[in-house]
Amino acid sequence: MRAQTADKPRIGWIGTGVMGFWMCRHVMEAGYVMSVYNRSPDKAQPLVEMGATLKQSPAGVAADSDIVFTIVGFPKDVREVILGQRGVLSAMPPGGVVVDMTTSEPDLARQMAEEGLQRQVTVLDAPVSGGDVGAREARLSIMVGGDPETFKRVEPLFRVMGKTVALMGPAGSGQHCKMANQILIAGTMIGVVESLLYAHRAGLDRDTVIAVIGQGAAGSWSINNLGPRIVAGNFEPGFMVDHFIKDLGIALDEATRMKLELPGLSLARRLYRKVKALGHGRKGTHALILALEALNPPAWKVYE
Repeated sequence: MRAQTADKPRIGWIGTGVMGFWMCRHVMEAGYVMSVYNRSPDKAQPLVEMGATLKQSPAGVAADSDIVFTIVGFPKDVREVILGQRGVLSAMPPGGVVVDMTTSEPDLARQMAEEGLQRQVTVLDAPVSGGDVGAREARLSIMVGGDPETFKRVEPLFRVMGKTVALMGPAGSGQHCKMANQILIAGTMIGVVESLLYAHRAGLDRDTVIAVIGQGAAGSWSINNLGPRIVAGNFEPGFMVDHFIKDLGIALDEATRMKLELPGLSLARRLYRKVKALGHGRKGTHALILALEALNPPAWKVYE
């Protein structure tokens, strides 16, 4: 890890799960002083062993930080850790910056930005795409909403975590971009699992199918990265079904507000709810194959 320097801002990190752990680690390895908080402290312990200071609350992180990053599960969690009684904004010093990297609601992003202004704190929404692999390899796409000058201030930190970083517009714009991202992933994942089921029923070797079609016009991140996991029966999450259902619900609510009909998105949410009903809500999004398998018995027992 690089030596920490006094001229760098003090960083706080809240949420050290599948993705947050790696993102926080990359920032520490770039030489920043780090305070961390996680509801399950054991998940932050490896970062503490690297030199991070474990805090007992989001407010504790904020009090000792110039910039605080959050990446938690659901909008209710975002409200609690940022707007709650012991949340970040309750203790963030004036002039500080809060960056919420959770996939959440555009309206909540705007609400937090407005609340921050009243406290002389700037809030950015900056959800990410790339899953566990992108987080681990610092290749995330980061889509940001908020003040342009604050974006420039934080951009060097974004570049430590990701390869593609863009300011999408005012507060809430990062979340809207992430909704567009999730809509595309949902539709693509249906295509991936239907394609692999078809290939299997036709008697083709699934790994060979992925190797061939993944390099042609049908190629996508999902088929090339998650296809092999599906074939291997490995459904450990890069991004959990429970969280994806939340995202698709937000996208549908926003679409309704915009008077948009998005039938593919509606179908994807129904299928992912089926995955959850089968008991796989904490598996990765590629576990969608399990819902399609249930609709097509005896299709393909992926655990065999």
